Amino acid sequence: MPDTIKILLAEDEPSLALIVKESLETRDFEVIVCADGEEVLQKYNEEKPELLVLDVMMPKTDGFAVAEQVRKTDKRTPIIFLTAKSQTKDVVEGFQHGGNDYLKKPFSMEELIVRIHALLNRVVGGSEEIKKDDDIAIGSYVFNPTKQTLTYKDESEVLTHRETEVLKHLYQNKNEMVTRSFILNDIWGNDDFFSGRSLDVFISKLRKKLSADPAVQIINSRGFGYKLIC
Repeated sequence: MPDTIKILLAEDEPSLALIVKESLETRDFEVIVCADGEEVLQKYNEEKPELLVLDVMMPKTDGFAVAEQVRKTDKRTPIIFLTAKSQTKDVVEGFQHGGNDYLKKPFSMEELIVRIHALLNRVVGGSEEIKKDDDIAIGSYVFNPTKQTLTYKDESEVLTHRETEVLKHLYQNKNEMVTRSFILNDIWGNDDFFSGRSLDVFISKLRKKLSADPAVQIINSRGFGYKLIC
């Protein structure tokens, strides 16, 4: 990963594009702004950015179509959608078209920056691969996703499927923030209120199950996501 991260920003509203560009540049990102989908594809091929921030509703070619084109040859570069659409089906459609995350307008710059860093950290570090039947050390615990077990010393307990999937996502990105929207859409298939409350319950259960080792913590950034410290 280069010292200066190059971000391709697709936003056809000039005032918003300028605000986002200037805010990201104060964090030492290099930002390339495009006003329509065709320009995005051209600049993407020329500049090879490390991350794309795509407005869904763009002239000529919309953000979903742009993401589909990018994903034909590039499965790795993170894509964040910006959208005024708030229906669950619209959000799910974004993930189906190759997006990694999304932000509903209006959004705060701090939230966008947190999500950018979370996605870039996954690319830089790479999600830790979990092989079948692996016993994984999480502090003093042993986690086996295949058997859905969590063992502390000689005591083992069986996790539910959802507990296993949430802990697996956190472990694969340990010591890095994982956004709520990524976990919810990947496991639940949506990020509506009820799914979000369900995730909060599973996080609380996992915290209790991991509480015997003070070196292991699940911390949260309110409204953004969770981080497994181990």
